[in-house]
Amino acid sequence: MGQRPIQQGAVFDVFVIGGGINGCGVARDAAGRGYSVGLAEMNDLASGTSSASTKLIHGGLRYLEYYEFRLVREALMEREVLWRNAPHIIWPMRFVLPLHEGMRPGWLIRLGLFLYDHIGGRKLLPATRTLDMRSDPAGKPLKASYRRAFEYSDCWVNDARLVVLNARDAANRGADIRTRTKVSRARIEDGKWVLTLDDLLTGASQEVRARMLVNAAGPWVDEVIAGAFGRNDVHNVRLVKGSHIVVPRKFEGERAYFFQNADGRIIFAIPYEEEFTLIGTTDQDFEGDPAKAQISGEEIDYLCNAASEYFTDPIRPTDVVWSFSGVRSLFDDGASMAQEATRDYVLKSDEESFGAPIVHVFGGKITTFRRLAESVVAEIGRKIGVRGTAWTHREALPGGDFGHDGYEREVEALRSAYPFLPAEHARRLVRLYGRVAHDILGGAASVEEMGRHFGADLYEVELRHLAAREWACTGDDVLWRRTKRGLRLSPTQAGIVDAFMSDIARRGGLEDAAGRDGEQVARGGQGRAGAA
Repeated sequence: MGQRPIQQGAVFDVFVIGGGINGCGVARDAAGRGYSVGLAEMNDLASGTSSASTKLIHGGLRYLEYYEFRLVREALMEREVLWRNAPHIIWPMRFVLPLHEGMRPGWLIRLGLFLYDHIGGRKLLPATRTLDMRSDPAGKPLKASYRRAFEYSDCWVNDARLVVLNARDAANRGADIRTRTKVSRARIEDGKWVLTLDDLLTGASQEVRARMLVNAAGPWVDEVIAGAFGRNDVHNVRLVKGSHIVVPRKFEGERAYFFQNADGRIIFAIPYEEEFTLIGTTDQDFEGDPAKAQISGEEIDYLCNAASEYFTDPIRPTDVVWSFSGVRSLFDDGASMAQEATRDYVLKSDEESFGAPIVHVFGGKITTFRRLAESVVAEIGRKIGVRGTAWTHREALPGGDFGHDGYEREVEALRSAYPFLPAEHARRLVRLYGRVAHDILGGAASVEEMGRHFGADLYEVELRHLAAREWACTGDDVLWRRTKRGLRLSPTQAGIVDAFMSDIARRGGLEDAAGRDGEQVARGGQGRAGAA
């Protein structure tokens, strides 16, 4: 999908490398404060770690065991902030933690949950309570030996959409977002960064300038330093692979489970996409190309066995309908085991080594991305001048401006405006797009006017929106990141979606997004970079 070249001689205040949650969060925050911002992602948005999480906005109860109190407190404080700002893609979820004989004692877990309830400023989420599993419905799918449990609150998030909506809002505020674009070289000229951008779809290259650079490439952060900057002596991150499996739904209701394992680790079993259960995650040190990370047979066995320790109906490898793996780039703090490595983020400024302002982002959790972005933008202010004040804590992401308790009202409003829309389809559209669902459906007065039907509840109007407004170029972009409809389409149907999206990409986009925000066309468009 084509994108306009940046104006010759344009200079960005800030250029971000990496289109995961940290990079898109930084781009959004900086653009909203008035900086001119560019961002390059060599694949699709959220194509790496940021779409391979356990889909939780949580404090990280187990991190208390490693005395990560600051990280847990910051994450707990973020839960309700993010929920209020994105109630279409984030919502509360209750977690059931069965007590297991011979593992962490009940008094210790209760102490941890007391801290969990009280150190993070919880106001809207319900507090912890104790369950009698012999009478509570949560005990029904579990073995009879689990008689007591604690139930506590965290939040669920559609992780890939969180990334895309941050990018969309950044673009709405003037940022130039470029996917399938690699920063192949970086050099200093007259005190500014000169970056070579390679468009991986067209093969075209161009140079852009920036006053400051943010390296938020996630698992590739050291690779960027080595490749684009020619520094081969770096080792800042510890790569840790986490894998998940998806199986047909194992239990009723909307509560999730938190299971302790004999090896000291924990896994979650979470309701997923209405008809499935998501189980994960593993923690294994990883070497190689993060883009090629795949679940191993040993990991599948591990997750099946760990969950089967609790569920009456065992989970077998043959039950797995989908799996995914992601590589977390944890700051290498020298921990002996992967699960003990810090999940906190570390920022490193390196102007002295390079000759122009740059900050490298190491580690971090999806829950704390907004606070990380504020820290990076504070560093930008120190290096090239302060603009604006913190604002992302109070501004909704696109489509989410309807209040934390407004989801059902928005579903009814969409069904009222489009009475031909089945209830479950309306619920899905509001869950993905919020109020933007009205823009997607536009003037359609019938199912037929939504265009070509690709299977399940996926229609042409949605695909065109994803191409024009959300940088989607391939079937995977649509089916496995932005909608998860891949779980419901046959391989033949998925191939038809991929061909349709590829055709749009070849023709440079069938809908001109500039008609809506005046800035972006399909995968990019001209942003607000100034003249040198």
